[in-house]
Amino acid sequence: MRIAIIGAGCSGLTAIKNLAEAGLEEIVCYEKNDQIGGNWVYTAASGDSSVSETTYMISSKWMSQFSDFPMPDDYPDYPSHQQILAYFQAYARHFQLDKYIRLNIAVLHAEKIEKERWRLTLSDGTQSECDYLLIANGHHAVPRHPEWKRNFTGKYLHAHAFKTNQGLEYKRVLVVGVGNSGCDCAVEASRAAARVDMSLRTPQYIIPKFVMGKPTDTFAASLQWLPQKIQDWLQKISLRIQIGRYRDYQLPEPDFSPTQAHPTINSEIFDKIRHGKIHPRPGIQSISDQTVHFTDGSSSQYDVIIAATGYKISFPFFDPDFINWEDAEQVSLYLRIFHPGHSSLFFIGLLQPQGCIWTLAEAQSKLIGQLLTRKIQLPSNWRELAIAEGKHWASQFIARPRHSIEVHYYPYLKQLRRMIEGKKTR
Repeated sequence: MRIAIIGAGCSGLTAIKNLAEAGLEEIVCYEKNDQIGGNWVYTAASGDSSVSETTYMISSKWMSQFSDFPMPDDYPDYPSHQQILAYFQAYARHFQLDKYIRLNIAVLHAEKIEKERWRLTLSDGTQSECDYLLIANGHHAVPRHPEWKRNFTGKYLHAHAFKTNQGLEYKRVLVVGVGNSGCDCAVEASRAAARVDMSLRTPQYIIPKFVMGKPTDTFAASLQWLPQKIQDWLQKISLRIQIGRYRDYQLPEPDFSPTQAHPTINSEIFDKIRHGKIHPRPGIQSISDQTVHFTDGSSSQYDVIIAATGYKISFPFFDPDFINWEDAEQVSLYLRIFHPGHSSLFFIGLLQPQGCIWTLAEAQSKLIGQLLTRKIQLPSNWRELAIAEGKHWASQFIARPRHSIEVHYYPYLKQLRRMIEGKKTR
């Protein structure tokens, strides 16, 4: 049984570790870069997929560490990208994962062949075949650009290319989007720019990193025994106590529950707004040259626009007509892993949790290890369940492209654990 994994970021690493731990030996992981770590390998080049120079985690170390490899005691509640990369490197050394990884090898093409097997064309000019293919290439590599991009004659860049605030000195900057990337870009830009505005089309929950002295995710974890409606109510009350009303920050009030959209975790944005360093603006109506017209009838001129408008799900190694979810609002996979049309193809980390992705990728990998060693089996109707699950998750969140792979962290983790234990899932 030969298994190939694409990508040696957080999801690929835990996949290797858990498959090997299950007793599977013929594992090879292809990583196109010269080291492990995926997006957590910082590079200054704007075209590379990496964190920015000042990135810190938005989930706490307590809720992000792998189950059998705790983060160092001296790590802060929210580690830096340098510390997270060092953690992944230590994880790989401790579990001796390097022997399974081929660095500087990209998978140029993956095609399905007879008997549900796969043929991979590699960047070193060779080909390889495998019985099972695990996709762990991440989903923050291909930026989603807005249609008005071509109308702006100033400097335009996507948040993907924003690595530092150098070059923004004395500039008028507009950040479009108030997700996690958007708020990070706005905060960093405000340290250098003459003025920073932040445009948002719809309301968004922006949540501080600490609630009642605890990291936000550990506080949320303490509420899991309560019914969802009560959890939502308590989260709203705690937010009201901590930050007041969003309109106090010139932000629109959300008219939905905190769990219906992917949250933004950021404490600094509130301080910057109240100190006049960042100015919220409504959505964009149109752009002419360097003038941006907003939906409230106002307009302003900008030197730079930073578009924090999300990413497309991309599998550059598949033919476009094979699997293409770039613009999908719903992705149908059983347990967010198993494709109903390809029983030997597994996706690791292809989800957007309201929590840390790595711990879910770890559980996904344990499940696959159990499955391939025949300790468990999928239900006979898993293909039908994949379609039903896609519809179920889509119904849980506001219909936006960013929510096509969204999951509720704890209910999803419970599903995985039940399956790992050999229990049926619904």
